[in-house]
Amino acid sequence: MNIYDIRRFGTAIFFVISITVVVVFVLVSNNLVADLGAQERERMQIWADATKQIADIGQNPDAPDASPDNLEFLFGIIEQNHSIPVLLTDNDGNILLHRNFDLPEAVDSLAPWVISPANEKYLRGKLASLEKRANVIHIIISPNNLQHLYYDDSKLLKRLSYYPYVQLLVMLAFIAIVYFAVNSTRKAEQNKVWVGLSKETAHQLGTPISSLMAWIELLRSTGTDEEMVKEMDKDVNRLSMIASRFSKIGSRPNMEKEDLNEVVGRAAAYMQTRISSRIKLTVDLCAGPLPVEMSAPLFEWVMENLIKNAVDAMEGSGSISVKTFSDSNRACVTVTDTGKGIPRKNHKTVFNPGFTTKKRGWGLGLALAKRIVEQYHKGRIWVSWSEPSRGTTFRIDLPLAN
Repeated sequence: MNIYDIRRFGTAIFFVISITVVVVFVLVSNNLVADLGAQERERMQIWADATKQIADIGQNPDAPDASPDNLEFLFGIIEQNHSIPVLLTDNDGNILLHRNFDLPEAVDSLAPWVISPANEKYLRGKLASLEKRANVIHIIISPNNLQHLYYDDSKLLKRLSYYPYVQLLVMLAFIAIVYFAVNSTRKAEQNKVWVGLSKETAHQLGTPISSLMAWIELLRSTGTDEEMVKEMDKDVNRLSMIASRFSKIGSRPNMEKEDLNEVVGRAAAYMQTRISSRIKLTVDLCAGPLPVEMSAPLFEWVMENLIKNAVDAMEGSGSISVKTFSDSNRACVTVTDTGKGIPRKNHKTVFNPGFTTKKRGWGLGLALAKRIVEQYHKGRIWVSWSEPSRGTTFRIDLPLAN
């Protein structure tokens, strides 16, 4: 298992644990809300029983439980409800009593039983809403006298009922922030490593390249075979270009308008002389020009990396096809090989630094290609097609220049 498989596995575990914690908290909160709701219904049942006993005493003043102390206790139960909104109606829908509603108009303290038109309209609306719910207790005063106690959730219960969803959103936001913060930090560290490694590589190559250039001039002056000197000069110039490419990775390269066909053609021609004769490399360039704002040396590096990866994927023989074309407002390049293919799960992973399926190699070629295409050229590179044992197609899209 490579580091990216481990990272995917770790990310999956992180999200599973996070979701489990969120679900547990939400379930606990919902249970608390349900318990509080049950307690409020019990309080309303006691309130209804007290109302029935007061009505019974009113109908039978001589009953044994019609003592002043008992009446005071029953009225105390009624008065102690300061949080749960209640509406008491008769069987004809007339409002007999109401408590704990935020009425639009103040109640007359001298005649609290009088309901103003505005308050009547407000309470009727509340009653219509409560009739659609299960929060009702039917009170049998007598066989022909029924009363109905409708009650709403208290403000505390309403707030707690929203709490699990608020908690869910907060926890999901926290998990997302943590994930993206860690991911951003990791990418920032990778960028610093890229820049440092590139500049150090360019710096280390600079001294021996300068020395080699001096040796070439010395060989020329001593009458060494000119053809040999020219070949050595080509290789030194190549090393100098490689050092220049690495130096450009650490800073914003100069972008110039280039014909994509010419840049791709040069890169393919260079690689043609450096691959096995058993590998057929064909180049199909677009008939018209494809103007693109680019750094030609860096993009040639991208093409060389793609072609070299295609050669490695075929293990000695096969064919590679390089094609350029336009698609809407984009200039496009595809590199197709007849190699071993890439598993679908690795279509994105192949661009990660250090990912490689070869016994030898650092896994930096495609990572560099992605950085050059997407960060410097504002384009996109991806695996557009791949099948095991049949081959792979990499595609690059770049914005066309005006």
